[in-house]
Amino acid sequence: MFVLTEFPLPYPTYALAPYISQETLETHHGKHVATYINNLNNLIKETSYEPMPLEDIIKKSATLPDDKNIFNNAAQIYNHDFFFHGLCPDCNTQIPKEIIESFGNEENFKTMFKNAATSLFGSGYTWLVRDNGALRIINLANADTPIVHNMKPILNLDVWEHSYYLDYKNKRADFVDNFLNHMVNWDFVAENLKQ
Repeated sequence: MFVLTEFPLPYPTYALAPYISQETLETHHGKHVATYINNLNNLIKETSYEPMPLEDIIKKSATLPDDKNIFNNAAQIYNHDFFFHGLCPDCNTQIPKEIIESFGNEENFKTMFKNAATSLFGSGYTWLVRDNGALRIINLANADTPIVHNMKPILNLDVWEHSYYLDYKNKRADFVDNFLNHMVNWDFVAENLKQ
């Protein structure tokens, strides 16, 4: 059985203020993620999924239309956990060299990432992934996740409205700017690049 403490925030709920408020983190992690965990536990109880690690549940359920609800809840847990670990207070501001080289310069990377994140229609995530050796910025809708597309996740931004609406209302672009300029855990990104 999955519990919220298996997917803890790596910092206190107040740590990302003023860019993400304590209220937003308490709602986002403490309510939204908790609901996905509760749903998944109920869906996999006494099934072949129950003993599986989360990533295995995602990969297996992604191929089975009858298990779409299992996939959606499992992938949302994974995507959220990845997002929260990609944030930090008082972050190292040094973008890894590989990203700068892949996108030409830091500003070009940020512009491309912001354009993707602000153009995603509806809900989902903007990802930096390694795809066949190359770094790419992609948008995936709803609960879709790179690990079912043979891509290595490096960084993601949750652009579901619940991730920013309490703090930014309809100003998603401001949320993206603050994410890129003040909140990205570049050490986490650098570790993902090495793997």
